[in-house]
Parts: sequence; C-alpha cells; structure tokens
Amino acid sequence: MPTSHKDILGLKKKRLFIFSAVLAVIGLVAFFFALLGQNPQRAWQAYLINFLIWSGIAQGAFLFSAVMHTVKARWSGPLSSAAESFSAFFPISFILFLLLFLGKAHVFPWLHQDLHGKEVWLNLPLLFVRDLLGLVILYGVGFAYLYYALGSKIGSQPPRGKIRTFLHKHWTRLDPQNCRSRKSIFGILYLLAFALVLSLLGYDLVMSMDPHWYSTLFGAYTFVKAFYIGLGGLIILAWLLHLKAENRFGLQLSDFHDIGKLFFAFCLVWADFFYVQLVVIWYGNIPELTGYVIERTLTPPWNTLAWTVFIVCFILPFLLLLNKKLKTKPWAMIPLCCLVIAGIWLEHLLLLGPAFSHDSDQLPLNVTDGLISLGFLGLLLVAVAFFLKLFPELGRVEKREVMEWK
Repeated sequence: MPTSHKDILGLKKKRLFIFSAVLAVIGLVAFFFALLGQNPQRAWQAYLINFLIWSGIAQGAFLFSAVMHTVKARWSGPLSSAAESFSAFFPISFILFLLLFLGKAHVFPWLHQDLHGKEVWLNLPLLFVRDLLGLVILYGVGFAYLYYALGSKIGSQPPRGKIRTFLHKHWTRLDPQNCRSRKSIFGILYLLAFALVLSLLGYDLVMSMDPHWYSTLFGAYTFVKAFYIGLGGLIILAWLLHLKAENRFGLQLSDFHDIGKLFFAFCLVWADFFYVQLVVIWYGNIPELTGYVIERTLTPPWNTLAWTVFIVCFILPFLLLLNKKLKTKPWAMIPLCCLVIAGIWLEHLLLLGPAFSHDSDQLPLNVTDGLISLGFLGLLLVAVAFFLKLFPELGRVEKREVMEWK
C-alpha cells in the first residue's frame, strides 16, 4: 500500500484525522462556551481573527506556487506541489466567511455609529456581497490554476477513486502545451486576485472596525502579511513531510535555504509596511489619524502587545535568519515559523482589539482564544491531509539527490 495511505505528516492516516477532528471539536466547544458567556463579542472577535489568520496562511502558501510558476523558478518544484495542498482549505474558508454573517451584530462595531457619509460603503449587505464575490473570484481562479497544475503533473497517471477518475477524464483531453499556457494565465490571475481581494478583506474586516481611521497602504500591508505567514505555513509543512522518510519528500538543503531566504525577505517587507503606516501619518502631518496609532502603540495594555508583535514578527526572525545554516535546521525553522504565525495572530488582536474593547485596562486574551485557534488549526490540518491523501504524488520527490542531515 502506498505510504500516503498509511502515513501523512508523520502520523498514521487514521490518527491524523482523529487528532485534527479532536482539535476542531475543542475549538467548536470553546467557541460556543464563549458565545454563551457574558461577553459573546469576545467569541466572535476570536472567530474573526482566526478566519483571517488561517485563510491568509492557505491563500499565501498557495500563492507561492503561482508566483514560482509565473517567474519560472525551477528550484521550487516540490515545494510548489506542497503549496498547492493548502487549496483544500479554500472551501472551508468560504464556509467560515458565510458563518461570520451570524455574528454581524458583534463583529462590526460601527453598525450603530454615525459614519458621517461612509454608510455608502460601510453597510452590511454591500460589504458581505462584495467580500463574498471577492472570495468566489479568488478561490475560483485558484482552483482553475490548480486544475491545470495537477493536469500537467499527474494527469497521465492511472486514475483511482471517484474524484481522480472524474478529473482524469478531463485531463486526458488536455493538450500539454495548452495546459501549460492556461496554467500560466490562471497563475497570473491568481496573483492579481490575491492582491485585490486580500486588500478588500483588509479594508472591510480589519480597517473598517475603526471607521474614522484610514490608510491607503493597508491593502498592500494585508496581502504582504498573508504571504509572509503563508510562507511560514509552507515551511512547516515541507519540514514535516521531509523529516518522515516514508513520505519520500526528500528535499535538498538548498531548497530549504532558498525558501528560508524568501521567508526572511518578507519578514523585512512586512516590517517595512508596518513602519510605513506610521511614517505616512508623520510626514503627511495628518493629526486626525494619530489617535489610532497612539492608542495601539503608546497606551497600555496595547503598547506592550505592539512591542511583542514587533519583536516576535521582525526582530527575532531578522536576527536568527541572518544565519545561513539556521535556514536548513528543522529544530529552528519550525518553531520560528510557528512563532511568527502566533505573532501575526497577536498583531490582528492589536488592530482589532481596541475597537472591541476600547476602555479595557487589560488585554482581551484568555485560554478560550487559544482553544478556538486550535479548532481552526484542526480544520486546516484535515484539509491538507485530505489533499495529500488524494494526490500522494505531490508529497513525494523522486530521483533527486538528497543531502543527509547531520
């Protein structure tokens, strides 16, 4: 029996799905526990943050494949295949967005505010319609790219299972050259959709929570951040596949070094956008926008959180990733990527928290938030594992010279 049917991500198939299901149930129970408590707004705040984080990881990791194909980067082949497995979370992300509508009264604090003419843009029907349409376009283009990417890689292999049999019937009709051409077209379209849709979600689901503050850079900051944590998620997945010899996902040290350099580069890009938000307000002399920044960087308890985010997401990765060898060490890269993802989670709390808990003298953070995050992690794990089970070829690297770990 093929390895992928027995062992996925270092766990037996059955154990992995049970483990993921347990995490999802824990998150669901924690969410309802918080929802039925004295402050249901906190439950929806955690839900919104986790929707943005885990959807961003899936969208950003998948972007890696589209970017590498567009720029014709030959080194990224196996990593691009692993990146495509994150597309399995797209349908789950779409459903999670629909469920967000149920908490609209708790998610959007501007519902009962005087918006001074911004009601044209900030009204719930229009907001959900445009964001829903944006996700349909983003995920639709992503699946179209995936269809041709899989067709060019495994379309000629014998089908097995209902899904692969159905796809194989269509793949056999594809002309190889035409398949590559369409893959390139949809890859470029995904890049454009990623930038536009992630910008829209950033404006609507994050920046709008304080409707009187605005930043034209916020859209770019949102999709740069998503690619940053997406690379982190991809590095973690690649190491988990690589470290289990039975997966036959043996990459060269240079592969991990290259994606480590890319992760390092977007650490710098994220920090640049994080800083530029402040610089524009300063050199533009826009005093009416300083309140948003002052509250999140100078007033307790948010000032401590702001420094934590900056240290965890920039200072530590910057200093550690200067070391060339560290990029090829799983004991360093896996914890570091997990730390960055956790830091971006806290960054979302920094951006959204003051709007939900404006007069709070302590951070709106407790164990329930962590448990809800575990639930979303379980959903992502089960989606990726299902994809690798369905397309085990993408979790293998054949006939490559692999450098041994010392």
